[in-house]
Amino acid sequence: MSTPNRVYIARLAGVAVFDPNGDQVGRVRDAVARMRPTQRPPEVVGLVAEMPMRRRIFLSINRITSIDPDAVVLGSGTLNLRRFEKRPNELLVLQELLDRRVQLESGQAGSVVDVAMEHSRGGEWALTRVAVREQTGRLTRRGHLHQVEWDRVRGLGVVGDNRGTANLLAVLEDMRPADLANALQDLPDARRNEVAAALDDERLADVLSELPERDQVEILAALDRERAADVLEEMDPDDAADLLNELPPPEQDVLLDLMEPNEADPVRQLLRYASGTAGSVMTSEPVILPPDATVAEALARIREVQLSPAVAAQVFVTRAPLTTPTGRYLGMVHFQRLLREPPADLLGGIVVNDIDPLRTSTPLTEITRRMATYDMVGMPVVDRSNRLVGAVTVDDVLDHSLPRDWRDRDAAPTPSATDDGNVDDE
Repeated sequence: MSTPNRVYIARLAGVAVFDPNGDQVGRVRDAVARMRPTQRPPEVVGLVAEMPMRRRIFLSINRITSIDPDAVVLGSGTLNLRRFEKRPNELLVLQELLDRRVQLESGQAGSVVDVAMEHSRGGEWALTRVAVREQTGRLTRRGHLHQVEWDRVRGLGVVGDNRGTANLLAVLEDMRPADLANALQDLPDARRNEVAAALDDERLADVLSELPERDQVEILAALDRERAADVLEEMDPDDAADLLNELPPPEQDVLLDLMEPNEADPVRQLLRYASGTAGSVMTSEPVILPPDATVAEALARIREVQLSPAVAAQVFVTRAPLTTPTGRYLGMVHFQRLLREPPADLLGGIVVNDIDPLRTSTPLTEITRRMATYDMVGMPVVDRSNRLVGAVTVDDVLDHSLPRDWRDRDAAPTPSATDDGNVDDE
């Protein structure tokens, strides 16, 4: 194996995994160690890699040819795609050890910030060293960092609630919301709720939108109501409405009353529409401009970083007012058309209105058929007075067309295995 003899595992989080041909097959999310009954440090038996579609699989350490800070390379392109499941005697290093409160031989308390695995001459990988930061009790200075042998740290073998969240969050901070949501599903419920509560409101809102409804409700219930209302304010109105729909009506009312009125009103409106209709799945905040806005102004709006690609794919043109429900709906302009027109041209001169808009009562099956027929990324939704009240985008359609549990990793079908997964390679 061409790799350093000692590797700090937190630095591997997110590193790309490649097959022998140089094709990326996933990213490292954790390391798996086997506890031993003797005083010997735990043996590292493999890595956990996240594949496309959020599936986490086991990569035996014996099938890895090199590990470095930029890449993990496999010795075979044959993988077992069976979902990884931890065994009773196994330890997920990052998930279970980062932030654990421990004690050094000197008696000094500290918390784990990283763990090193080391390659012995006999070919075995084991957890040999622990990076521990002292707890100083001061707010203005960080404690000293110690790198000590595994067997000189007390508390590593104790399972309990003796952990914080700072170092695990540092490992997870660069993940996309969907990947972070997937990582949270691997944590025990109490740990998941603790980590979720430590995220800032905007980040937690993004992550909640990517979780199964059951997990959304449980995380929201673990927050105090004021914090839960703050997080709901950061969510897109349609996502917030979907989450509130999972709660009893009295709890919905409490949270809506705690939200700022201008944030709660669009959500209340969405909750009034029947399930499975355009009104219930649409976003009430598409990009809306008047007919006398210029192409340059439209391009500036769709470049705003907070817009999803589906929402930014088109601009809807209406009379004032420009917040939903708007004045009379005039039509839409796709971003590709904007790129082809002179920046000073007015939207009113290039607007397209040859496709009938959706009504709030249009069923999901009809929405899907029409979007597929016209190759649309988004479609306007109007009321009986032809006022724009929202837009249905392709991601809305997918979210509501897939089975309810499609975000739940445990509900996904298991592909056939062609390797031995986390079966011993001895």
